[in-house]
Amino acid sequence: MASQTENLDEVVRLENVCRHYMVGGETVKALDGVSFSIRKGEYWAIMGPSGSGKSTLLNILGCLDRPTAGSYWLNGVDVAHMEDNELSDHRLKNLGFVFQSFHLIPQLTVLENIEMPMFYLGVPQDERTRRAKELAAKVEMDHRLTHLPAELSGGQRQRVAVARALANDPAVLLADEPTGNLDSKTSVQIMQLFEELHAQGKTLIVVTHEPDIDAYAHSHIVVKDGKLLGCRR
Repeated sequence: MASQTENLDEVVRLENVCRHYMVGGETVKALDGVSFSIRKGEYWAIMGPSGSGKSTLLNILGCLDRPTAGSYWLNGVDVAHMEDNELSDHRLKNLGFVFQSFHLIPQLTVLENIEMPMFYLGVPQDERTRRAKELAAKVEMDHRLTHLPAELSGGQRQRVAVARALANDPAVLLADEPTGNLDSKTSVQIMQLFEELHAQGKTLIVVTHEPDIDAYAHSHIVVKDGKLLGCRR
């Protein structure tokens, strides 16, 4: 059973998190003693060059990988050593993901893609459809509910991905290079959407290497060589 943390205002807390790999008989310290916390409603950007440990940190935050050492508290629960099934369930309930490549299911319509996380949580069909339509309207995609991803522009696909990420009302919205496949105008539109979500109280973590995208966040983490170079609120 995972233990609880007492600070109810924190949705993310890492304490001395390490992630080490063995490569060719040598230890690679992808993350080396990383500690920081994020409170409910904050908007963070994580910056770092290629090979800095940024992607490893993203995988830890997204519960897609586990620390070699240290603790990771997500929405009040230490998830670092959870069993796989328990971790998967906690991830589904507490995290929403927005990816650079959208990761929409090509055979499903806009409405069905948005519904998918709720399906896995066992939400009844009528409630799934009602909420999916509300979220589609929130991201201005309610006029394309029956369209497939291949029939949408890149910006429209990312809007659908944002709506899907919000389907289970996650504690944290985690975005990985969310504008990486978009043109400049569409990138601004997506980041404005993120600003609206933050204004509505959502906790956002955006992982990026682009200073223009980093500038939208209110707080910033810089990673290099597996360590935090800076952490500024």
